[in-house]
Amino acid sequence: MAERQYLDNEAKSVVIVMTSGPSTPSRCATPFYMGAILAAMDADVKIFFTMEGVRLCERGVAENLTALEGGKKIIEFMRDAKAAGVKFYLCRPALPGYEMEPDNVISEVDEMSSGGVLADLILRCDKTLFF
Repeated sequence: MAERQYLDNEAKSVVIVMTSGPSTPSRCATPFYMGAILAAMDADVKIFFTMEGVRLCERGVAENLTALEGGKKIIEFMRDAKAAGVKFYLCRPALPGYEMEPDNVISEVDEMSSGGVLADLILRCDKTLFF
């Protein structure tokens, strides 16, 4: 039987790059679920929304989106991750491509950032996941 290994009490950091959005709803719950689990295991978790992923941060989108028909709303997964301590970063340069205005962003977003911030987060973290 394989031995289970969890965090070894050493600080870990994870960046989840969220590129999936409303056109692929089945990919939109797991990143937040995993982020919440990792944060509960004392990892420092940041989710960076870019490409179509920025749409999940537009008011009204995640509130009306589910990964599975009849399932939990994506905003609930996002709020669970936030409650666990996950930080949300939104790619400001991607907003115009999706006709999004900064004043129409959900309150769960911690910071609107540039691609340079994403590059820095990736270089400084222990693990990077892409969804």
